[in-house]
Amino acid sequence: MSAHGYETGRLNLPFVGISTFGKYPYQPDWDAIEADVAVLGAPFDFGTQFRAGARFGPRGIREASTLFSFGHGGAYDHEDDITYLPAETTRIVDLGDADIVHTDTAQSHANIEFGVRKILKAGAIPVVLGGDHSVNIPCINAFSEVEPVHLVQIDAHLDFVDERHGVRSGHGNPMRRAAEKDYVTGLTQIGIRNVSSTAREGYEAARSMGSDILSVRQFRKLGVEAVLERIPAGKRYYVTIDIDGFDPSIAPGTGTPSHGGFTYYEGLELLDGLTKRGKVVGVDLVEVAPDYDHAGCTTTLAAQLLLNFIGRILHHRR
Repeated sequence: MSAHGYETGRLNLPFVGISTFGKYPYQPDWDAIEADVAVLGAPFDFGTQFRAGARFGPRGIREASTLFSFGHGGAYDHEDDITYLPAETTRIVDLGDADIVHTDTAQSHANIEFGVRKILKAGAIPVVLGGDHSVNIPCINAFSEVEPVHLVQIDAHLDFVDERHGVRSGHGNPMRRAAEKDYVTGLTQIGIRNVSSTAREGYEAARSMGSDILSVRQFRKLGVEAVLERIPAGKRYYVTIDIDGFDPSIAPGTGTPSHGGFTYYEGLELLDGLTKRGKVVGVDLVEVAPDYDHAGCTTTLAAQLLLNFIGRILHHRR
């Protein structure tokens, strides 16, 4: 290698090699997880009520994440004067995907739950790449044997439908299923706006079951610090991010785009504040459907947001 000037070995540039998340190590043995963060794909999209395609979300996010794998020893943020994800101390692994059985929601969800339970048993933080938002249901189910969590949702839609046409585990149901758990102590639902998939009685039910609901306009009027003040401090947070919480001008690759969404920095500042206010113990990012965005803006947004969020979670834990 020295003949080519590569004194330190292979370059491993972003466009080369296998697309694991952030080019972190692949760990196929779920009984040998030794990491602070474990990434699990949940390529399930049978819960959608309109456009499908989020089954390709995990693959798309992984590929986009290689853009941020230049190998500088970490991710230096000059505004914070912090190097996030320092190479010498960052332990992240990619577990691959949960097995999905086409048309079988119950078994597919069970397989996702199995993976998240393995991550929690190993003492790592699960970061789940969806998939449609119904994958949050097995993710939250997996937390039944650990300490309670407060759920923070970024989304255009409330997702609080109890039952529709006999369906209770689609992508319109996850926040209702979460609110029913005694180990989910409350919900903060941010970005909810405009023509919603949940009727008025769903909003009333959500508030009666402990939800604090804010639209994007209400978020902007209050400001990020005031919004953070509404979230119980010092708690364990599970964060679920629907990419349609962001404006379709920057995230068109999703099944149910809704105009009037967040910008990148609004989302990042909220997530950054959460890592300082309490302990983030689980994350999912859902509804990325790459085929609706040939420019790759949506997958890049998802990958960039997750890597920055993970970096802040680990830094503020230390």
